[in-house]
Amino acid sequence: MSIESTKSKGTLFTKHVSVLFLVLLWTLPTLGLLVSSVRDKDQLSLSGWWSSLTASEQQNVQRLPKADTQAADGAGFIIETNLFGEGTKNQIRSWGFRATEIEQYKPGETAEVDNGETITVYENGRVEWRSDSEFTHSRSPRVFFNANIPPRFTFDNYREVLTSEGVGRAFINTLTVTLPATFIPILIAAFAAYALAWMEFKGRMFFLAMIIGLIVVPLQMSLIPVLQIFSQIGQIVGIPSKSYLTVWLAHTGFGLPLAIYLLRNYMASLPKDIIESAYMDGATHFQIFVKMILPLSLPALASFAIFQFLWVWNDLLVAAVFLGQGEGKTVMTQQLIELLGSRGDNWEILTSGAFISIAVPIIVFLSMQRYFVRGLLAGSVKGG
Repeated sequence: MSIESTKSKGTLFTKHVSVLFLVLLWTLPTLGLLVSSVRDKDQLSLSGWWSSLTASEQQNVQRLPKADTQAADGAGFIIETNLFGEGTKNQIRSWGFRATEIEQYKPGETAEVDNGETITVYENGRVEWRSDSEFTHSRSPRVFFNANIPPRFTFDNYREVLTSEGVGRAFINTLTVTLPATFIPILIAAFAAYALAWMEFKGRMFFLAMIIGLIVVPLQMSLIPVLQIFSQIGQIVGIPSKSYLTVWLAHTGFGLPLAIYLLRNYMASLPKDIIESAYMDGATHFQIFVKMILPLSLPALASFAIFQFLWVWNDLLVAAVFLGQGEGKTVMTQQLIELLGSRGDNWEILTSGAFISIAVPIIVFLSMQRYFVRGLLAGSVKGG
């Protein structure tokens, strides 16, 4: 085996390992989000997703039952309960009567309290509170305990999000915003890209430079001026300044510069000979665009469609400014924020809400893979 062959194999192995490492590093946050979305809320709030397969230690407190639950036995009177409830596999590690003395007793040890009463807490959470005389207390003591809680996985977070009021309507609203806001800029950008790539007209490079300059304009800087323009136009033509039409136009305007730039560069790289041959055969620019450029540009069109769909679907800022809130207007991102509460008390549903929200983009991405392959095959040119 030659030295060159050994070096090439070593280089190839290093590249594969590097790619695998980057893939794992990229998918790790998604894996953590998925695991967190099916964890119990209490465990999710106490430990990270990486500890989801091991028992977690939790501090709890529970007040013992009242006197009316007592029963008589041969040695006196007894009150029995279970700190965990029946059918659990939780285990007591230590317990006490104060938070500062939570490790005073071990499971199975008996503690003496007032009037000769004894309390025993067992490892499975069972409590025996015994007394020689009848219980007459009106307020029971509290038991503080450390417990090992086994991992618990549940779909309650998903069920809570899916059954919440307004989620179904928000899903429809998001589709209503996303679909037109994806197709409109692609349609306009395809025509503009063809003109900038293959048509000769005065000021073509100036328009291209202006479009490239618009790409670097921050979206946040243009929100208020664009909204004011919509408001002024709306007063003239009688269209509300916050409606589906305005949010479609806003997404179209914000997405067009990048779309035109990407599609123009792709169309300009197509074989010039076949374009000129079609033009020499008498084909018009519209015929060349529809029958040749669009099929050959399908990979670029599909790529931008995916990015635009993801951007609009996950958008909150543009929808909040140009669409507003209320019945028939709230999108999924805004609805999830409302489910959290004003103080974020219900933050545990963010993980399940995120996966519910990305379900449609994942379906779109996987379905568009066919168009990538078909577009590549359509764009191949066979030699004579």
